[in-house]
Amino acid sequence: MPDAAYDAAAVPVMFGPDFDRDPSPAYEWLRSNAPAFRLPLPGDTWTWLLTRHADVVSAMADPRLSKCPSVAAEHWRKANLGLPADHRPTLIGHMNNVEGEEHARLRKACAGAFGPRRLQHMRDRTHQLANELLDPILDRGEGDLVEDFAYPLGIRSICELIGIPESLLDEVRPPALVVAAGDVTDMASMLKATDDLDALLADVVARKRAEPGADLISDLLAQEAAGKLTDDEVAATAFLSLIAGHETTISLIASTALTLITHPEEAARARADGSHLTLVIEEVLRRDTPLQNTSWRFVTEPMELAGQRMEAGDPILLSLLAANRDPEVHPEPLAFRPGERPVRHVAFGVGPHICIGAALARMQASAALETLFDRAPSMTLTVPEDRLVWWPSAITRGLHNLPVSSRRHLRGGPAARSPSGRRGP
Repeated sequence: MPDAAYDAAAVPVMFGPDFDRDPSPAYEWLRSNAPAFRLPLPGDTWTWLLTRHADVVSAMADPRLSKCPSVAAEHWRKANLGLPADHRPTLIGHMNNVEGEEHARLRKACAGAFGPRRLQHMRDRTHQLANELLDPILDRGEGDLVEDFAYPLGIRSICELIGIPESLLDEVRPPALVVAAGDVTDMASMLKATDDLDALLADVVARKRAEPGADLISDLLAQEAAGKLTDDEVAATAFLSLIAGHETTISLIASTALTLITHPEEAARARADGSHLTLVIEEVLRRDTPLQNTSWRFVTEPMELAGQRMEAGDPILLSLLAANRDPEVHPEPLAFRPGERPVRHVAFGVGPHICIGAALARMQASAALETLFDRAPSMTLTVPEDRLVWWPSAITRGLHNLPVSSRRHLRGGPAARSPSGRRGP
């Protein structure tokens, strides 16, 4: 491995509250000095981290990179990284960990849960949940749009889609938060959380075998009965859907709400014109990408990428957030300019592994924000913006809290006329 062409002492810190709040300076340094950076990780392992837009897009389409953990170098496998961390067979056999025909088969198995009919039902349900969650906030005149709104909306929605009953929500939230945060410095908590979710999902699957419903697990079990899926693939797909399916939506709703509160002229345009809200959401997806880094990829043969020689088995992370803030593609990347940027963002990835829930996340964010700003158009932050805390995760980028004050608004609108937990530290 060649010596680094930069001063190691100049490498920016890539963890902690300052980085979580504003990672752009670190990513700018990496793009300029080490576009393929060898990032040390806990457990005596490391990964290449790619930060340039062109390199990230190229890597997502490169057949020499695989999502299969079985091809990873021994040092990575011994560190127990990935999803789930301990690679148990009941939870690892999901679409994010396979390629080719196997990936297509597992992706197809979920198609019904994200089809137009199910999405329309989820849109109506999102309006209903948003109204229910807003009522106590508006009654009090204040609340936290993460703790009291985005998080309960996101977790309840994905649990309903998967088939997890509302009675189990309090059991789902704590371990789901731990796994979604992906803190590899606390593997004991990660493994305990995985144990808890594994047991909970096994219980739900058993219930759905006896009493199927209109949900993802019931769809998967029907395909298992037809010989198209295994028992482990049913459990693993439900696990992936739970973890990946709520944090992105939560982060997108909260980040967009913050952006509109701090850009009132854009909020007014979005409230008057639903098509402008769509543009706002797309620009937030670019500027404050909810999925900070992609899940793992592994080199399958010696190759060069981003100017760096890589060997078979080398792990790679692709920074979607850094790519979406690359000034070579998006000039003045921190400026908020909905509808003005010609190049599409990569917030949901590209290629065969593009996020299967992208349409659901966009739809839920749109429905939740329509309701929120129709009923509470004059929200204000109750703390300075620079005192807001961002979630300390290597996987997601989202606000930990968003305290606001507001009051009821008497104007009726589409969201108001629609059918009508706490996020841990």
